[in-house]
Amino acid sequence: MATAVETLGKLERRITISFPLTDVRTEVEKRLKVQAKSAKAPGFRPGKVPLKMVAAQYGYQIETEVLNDKVGRAFNDAANENNLRVAGYPRIEPKEDSAEGVLTFDATFEVYPEVVVGDLTTVEIETVKAEVSEAEIDKTIDILRKQRVHFHTKGEAGEHGDGGAAIAANGDRVSVDFVGSIDGVEFPGGKADDYAFVLGEGRMLPEFEAATIGLKVGEAKTFPLAFPEDYHGKDVAGKTASFTITLKKLEWAHLPEVNGEFAKSLGVADGDIAKMREDIKVNLEREVAGRVKARNKEAVMDALVKTASLDVPQALIAQDSERLADMTRQDMAQRGMNIKDVPFPAELFAEKAERRVRLGLILSQLVGDNKLQATPEQVKAQVEDFAQSYEDPREVLKYYYSDRRRLAEVEALVLEENVVNYVLGLSKSSSKVVAFDELMGSNAQA
Repeated sequence: MATAVETLGKLERRITISFPLTDVRTEVEKRLKVQAKSAKAPGFRPGKVPLKMVAAQYGYQIETEVLNDKVGRAFNDAANENNLRVAGYPRIEPKEDSAEGVLTFDATFEVYPEVVVGDLTTVEIETVKAEVSEAEIDKTIDILRKQRVHFHTKGEAGEHGDGGAAIAANGDRVSVDFVGSIDGVEFPGGKADDYAFVLGEGRMLPEFEAATIGLKVGEAKTFPLAFPEDYHGKDVAGKTASFTITLKKLEWAHLPEVNGEFAKSLGVADGDIAKMREDIKVNLEREVAGRVKARNKEAVMDALVKTASLDVPQALIAQDSERLADMTRQDMAQRGMNIKDVPFPAELFAEKAERRVRLGLILSQLVGDNKLQATPEQVKAQVEDFAQSYEDPREVLKYYYSDRRRLAEVEALVLEENVVNYVLGLSKSSSKVVAFDELMGSNAQA
């Protein structure tokens, strides 16, 4: 039996649930008898253990299960009778002032909010677009060449030349011995032998690289180096050290020529350079299209968050915060990090979780009101698009269609795209061209 629904706040509600204690006892006895049929105990054959011993061993567990079942069933019945859309899980608390022979519980919970989406025809959204030009293809080829670089001893003649004067310069790979000290005392991490790095890549602090440039093999140089205040090594951050470096080895970078052999190394079987460039263009255009879509989706989501009005259930935020914390924990563990003593307080993820929950409620409202659900045809088209970049597209189709959860992920992507297209079709959207490097960020850099 449940009482009327009490309103405690905008979304918070409470229902009082009660039922006779005899109902619980009857069900507990029934389950104990079932348990007794297979119970084992020293000195007794299976199924012949006295009921009192079975009750002593399993009684508390069974009573807890019965209470959970009865309270859960009573709460669900009450929620259905009152047409309540419960958000998250209820907080169940026993009442001390229950009548004799009656068990009474308060179930406190939140309900889903009313979502009011503003007038989308008045919303202004700026989308982006980008193109892949010959310059971007050339830049990508340069990156691919650098990934296939070979180093040769500088100053020694070989089939590719000698690399010029045997003096360290940007682009060269050097191997050095170095030792650093602060106030005449060496510090941990300030010494190494045969340490190799490429000048100009920024792996070393600028003063270190500047001191190396111009050296010949066997030469040494002593110089001051001021560590930045935010340097990762806290013991030396903000301090000035004295370093001595000795150049041990000097190599110059030989980049492969853009020819048939280079094209073959990229998977173009006949070594056709024009075909290689076309393949690179197709891949870049696919990457650009994905990033443009992601940027535009984010712009639409930002607009929806601003225009929609709703109260967000705290229970859903808490659940999603826990989920994000757990995902972060698993990701770090998979990367080989020791997370045993790393705290993952859900509060750190609350802001992100709140936005995710808010958007989920808004999208659900838009989809339901405007019939924007993903169709089977759209899902299939999306999977086929994924499959284009793989050698055997049929295996990709099988991968998704053999697992309902994977297919659900694709459906969610299509649904979001339906919402994006719907909103852009109504809003006052404008478009601007963004530079390739800006769109691609660090991935466009050599």
